[in-house]
Amino acid sequence: MADTDTRLVQGRYRLHEVIGRGGMGEVWRATDESLGRRVAVKCLRPLGQQRDPANLAVLRERFRREARVAASLQHRGITVVHDFGESDGVLFLVMELLDGRNLSQLLADNRKRPLPVAEVVDIAEQVADALAYTHRQGVVHRDLKPANIVRLADGPVKICDFGIARLGADIGFTSRLTGTGIAMGTPHYMSPEQIGGGEVDHRSDLYSLGCVLYELATGVPPFDLGDTWSILIGHRDTTPLPLRSHRAELPDYLDLVVLDLLAKTPDGRPADAAVLRDRLASGRATASAVLPVQVTPVAPAALPPLPAWARAMGTGRAAATTFAGRATPPYDPTTVLTGEWTRAARPTTAGGRPDEAGPPLQTGAPLQTGAPLQAGALLQGHGPAQALATGPGDAQAPPSPQAPPSGQDPSSGQTLGPRHPQAPGHHEPHHSHRPHRPSEPAASATELVAVLAGRHRAGLGLGRLGRWEEAAELLRTVARERAHVLGADHPDTLASGYELAFALARLGRPAEALRQFGTVAEGRARTLGTDHPETLAARQETAYVLGGLGRHAEAHAVYEAVLAARERTMGQEHPDTLRCRHNLAFTLGRIGRLAEAYATACEVADARARVLGAEHPDTLATRHEVGHALGRLGRWSDALGHYREIAGIRGTVLGPDHPDTLAARYEAGICLGRLGRAEEAAALYRELVAARTRTAGPEDPETLRARHGLGVNLGRLGRWDEALAEARAVCAARTRVLGADHSDTLVSRRETAIALGWLGRWEEALAEYGRVTEARTRLLGPDHPDTRSARADEAHCRERLGGG
Repeated sequence: MADTDTRLVQGRYRLHEVIGRGGMGEVWRATDESLGRRVAVKCLRPLGQQRDPANLAVLRERFRREARVAASLQHRGITVVHDFGESDGVLFLVMELLDGRNLSQLLADNRKRPLPVAEVVDIAEQVADALAYTHRQGVVHRDLKPANIVRLADGPVKICDFGIARLGADIGFTSRLTGTGIAMGTPHYMSPEQIGGGEVDHRSDLYSLGCVLYELATGVPPFDLGDTWSILIGHRDTTPLPLRSHRAELPDYLDLVVLDLLAKTPDGRPADAAVLRDRLASGRATASAVLPVQVTPVAPAALPPLPAWARAMGTGRAAATTFAGRATPPYDPTTVLTGEWTRAARPTTAGGRPDEAGPPLQTGAPLQTGAPLQAGALLQGHGPAQALATGPGDAQAPPSPQAPPSGQDPSSGQTLGPRHPQAPGHHEPHHSHRPHRPSEPAASATELVAVLAGRHRAGLGLGRLGRWEEAAELLRTVARERAHVLGADHPDTLASGYELAFALARLGRPAEALRQFGTVAEGRARTLGTDHPETLAARQETAYVLGGLGRHAEAHAVYEAVLAARERTMGQEHPDTLRCRHNLAFTLGRIGRLAEAYATACEVADARARVLGAEHPDTLATRHEVGHALGRLGRWSDALGHYREIAGIRGTVLGPDHPDTLAARYEAGICLGRLGRAEEAAALYRELVAARTRTAGPEDPETLRARHGLGVNLGRLGRWDEALAEARAVCAARTRVLGADHSDTLVSRRETAIALGWLGRWEEALAEYGRVTEARTRLLGPDHPDTRSARADEAHCRERLGGG
């Protein structure tokens, strides 16, 4: 975008330093050399299919239109947009440079405690005034959240990114859904109509403002729940607790105003932001002291169905979360690479200390994981830890699985499965030295510490047995009790916190895992140092979870920082350094830097072959990533050779039906199809279907993926009756397993329509195309590229029917 020496954009804007990174790109501190003023330049980078030439022209026009709207807004409460354009394929906006902190930062500065009442009301009035102006101009923000509201050093409040949030849908980042079927935005601040895909008007911004004010006033979002599904259900169906149930000194009028903003239907909220501003001013003028409110908790309602895409949506970042970092399905242990060889070389855990290893957990009655420890009872031999040995042994951390690259659907180019060949629970071994423990327990508590060590081992054992829910509850209790006895930053406390985070990740609760890993990383940095291997292990886990949430730009930044530290302290070819570089290669591919991803993956594969051996699972995992990068670069013949060699080695070492072997063969089938060798591809997919059915069952998603590939290649061979039967069967199974609105189901429905068209059954094809168009319009929005493609399919079908 800018000259490498001068960093000058369009001969006018000189870039100095990056001052912010987010989902839509980077923000630079810059100088407008024509006018001699300081400015901020936001660079927006289209991703994925938005970079295709067919879409870029539409994207540029949409960018100009939306940026022009943003530039037309002139109000003291809105960030001024000075200029916009495109330079070397990067869209950019030039904005005023603000001297202040966004509300998310303010909460963090305040140690996540609520802000003073007067400040909350002042912010509310200023934001309401700005919204009243913009809504009169017919502009809706759509992504109002603490990070988009800035408090200047001298007191004024400004809203950022007005008019740009809607643009993000076309760039590939925000609004409803991306092409991968993952809703973007931050669920903590989304209105019920946004979540349900309904009509969004200015009252959606009022709901989001209500969420922001709730958090500023109480320190927590209105629905501060552990997983995305619960947050979405909360917004749509659950009445939030009054603010004064969290903070009794809040004035009654503020409580009522915010609860009105959080009405489930737009009609239940204030009519507009001007009405809201007036209510706030009137309430402030007449506020009086009130008595605390006694609140009866509301029983959770039954969970009505939300759109299927919402199950894969990440929680985003609430302003008051613990981890200060910037959504994919839960980790599935049936679709991961093995780590058997690696585990054999790691007898200790990064989360636990060497002296906490113990004998394997005996199966039997479930442990009572949730009860708080009572020191007296445990010291007398009562409670669930009674039979656990507390001496040294050889217990090991839970496995460190790696998710296989599953490739792309042959017919649509959409990514269909997890492509994250990194270990979600990489457990670094502790060094033999024992760091200073700031608060060693008194002699009277020694037995209690030993019991806690035993319960920690029990948690690891539950994880080895796959009983992750029980493991998480037990480790949560141990971490809490260790914090009480030893201190929050004691290495043993942080060890239990680390293992808790790992268990949460395995349970498909990435937002909680991210917060927990962040807490551990911060604690280890304070007590062990920022470059200590255990600190780096926790930081690397935060990056992995960010990647699992689809937040790859943020993951990339963390991986780069961790990699630099690992190379500095461990060397370039240490196994942990190579694991981090492997993860970085994967993430480079996900943010569109394909040549760098390929080069980095090749370097890691060569290094792993030298250090670990050519047939080591980690080496093959990186070679798998090399093959994927080759495919994305269009080098399908080279990719095919790579995947066949990997499948051969895995078949010999792991067995022909091992999931890793089958994953490599699936990718080889995609390459064959891309090279026009449909007969070979169809034969390969038939074998895969048989193997997947034998090992995982007929309706496992991977079995259905192989059947879909078979149907696509039957069509390529002109065997349309067989292709139609296969597409219909897969569509029906995916509807049962994944839901009617899942992106894979819609791909199968489109494949059904294609087959019907080739058979001349255009009326039936039109009906199928219509269902795809309706679902994508409802879920993605009318202007999403996938929706436009569906409309084009439907138009082509009508043309064949003579309907114009």
